Amino acid sequence: MTDYLADVQKYDSGADEAVVNKIVRHLGIALRNKDSALVSATDPKELERVREKWCEKKLGIGGAEADVAIAATAKAMAEDRSKSRVTFYYLVAKELGKLQAI
Repeated sequence: MTDYLADVQKYDSGADEAVVNKIVRHLGIALRNKDSALVSATDPKELERVREKWCEKKLGIGGAEADVAIAATAKAMAEDRSKSRVTFYYLVAKELGKLQAI
């Protein structure tokens, strides 16, 4: 099993383990498949899915605010060719100030 907390800590050294675990539980079975466990930041359909399913549905934030957070996260993780969905979702939530809402 992947060490999701260690991956998140590459971008946020003070990452909250409880929040990371909640994201892992939220994603559930999707993390078993390598393709769905990663985010393709260059695929517009993938980023739309992140906005709809994560930002709007789970965090309650949509539109331009969600798009800005997604873009900032993609930029922060640009050097990482395999962007973990758990880490990506964590950083988007952090960017939106919604970590405690998870």
